[in-house]
Amino acid sequence: MALFKRNPFGHILFFKKWLIRILGLMTHRRYKGFNELQIEGSEVIRSLPDTNVLFVSNHQTYFADVVAMFHVFNASLAGREDSIKNIGYLWKPKLNIYYVAAKETMKKSLLTKLLAYAGSISIERTWRADGQEVKRHVKFSDISNIGKALQDGWVITFPQGTTTPWKPLRKGTAHIIKKYKPIVVPVVIDGFRRSFDKKGLYIKKKGILQSMQIKEPLEIDYDNESVEEIIEKLEYAIEQHPSFLRVIPEEELAAYEADHQKRKYSHRN
Repeated sequence: MALFKRNPFGHILFFKKWLIRILGLMTHRRYKGFNELQIEGSEVIRSLPDTNVLFVSNHQTYFADVVAMFHVFNASLAGREDSIKNIGYLWKPKLNIYYVAAKETMKKSLLTKLLAYAGSISIERTWRADGQEVKRHVKFSDISNIGKALQDGWVITFPQGTTTPWKPLRKGTAHIIKKYKPIVVPVVIDGFRRSFDKKGLYIKKKGILQSMQIKEPLEIDYDNESVEEIIEKLEYAIEQHPSFLRVIPEEELAAYEADHQKRKYSHRN
C-alpha cells in the first residue's frame, strides 16, 4: 500500500513525513525567532538534481546544524529566497534527505532515535567511541549505506567528524566521493556554537545571528584527483583549511580552545 511505502532503509515514508513536520514545527523558532538565520545560496539548492548530491559542511553542534539544513533545503525547494519564513514548506518536505551520524550518538535516547528515523545514516566511527580514542577498520556496510542513500537522494556529511573547529578532514569522505561520484556542495555555517549547547538540543543564548552559506558545487576530477587533493579542496570549500586560522578573531580562537580543553578534561574524569 502507498500509505506504507518505505525508503531503502525500511523507514515508512508516511511516518517520516509527519515526523519531519512535527520536529520542524518544534524547531522553527530556533532559527527564526529566538535567533535569526542568515541564508545565502537558496538558488543552488533549487538547481540540484533529486539524487546523488553530497553536502559537506563544517560542524558546530550535534543536531542544530543538520536540523537547520532540513529547514533551509526544504524552504529553498518550496521557493523561499534565502529565507525560512512561513513554515508551510514543511507540509511537503523532501523525504530523501539523509545525514551521516555516529551510531552511538543516535542510540542514546528516544529523541535521538526519532531524529535518526528522520534521516540518519548511522555509522561506527573508526577513531572515537564513548569519548575515547580508538582505531577500528571502516565497516564496508557503512560505506555501502552512504552509497545507497546517494542513489536515493541527498546526503549531508560533516567530514571533520567532530564539532571542534580546524580539525583535519577524514579521508573517508574523499573515498566516498571518488567511489560514488556525487555532486559535492559545500556548506559553511556559523553562530550555532554560540547559540546552542554542544548537542544542539538546548538554546544557550538568544539573539545570536546564525549563518548558512550554500556554495556552488565543486569541480572534481573523480578519476584523476587524489584523495589528498580532494581533501584539501574540501578544507578550503568549508573554510576549515589551516590558512583560514589567520583571519579568525583572536578572542574567538581562544574561546574555541578553552571549550576544547574543557571537553578533554571532562572525558578524563
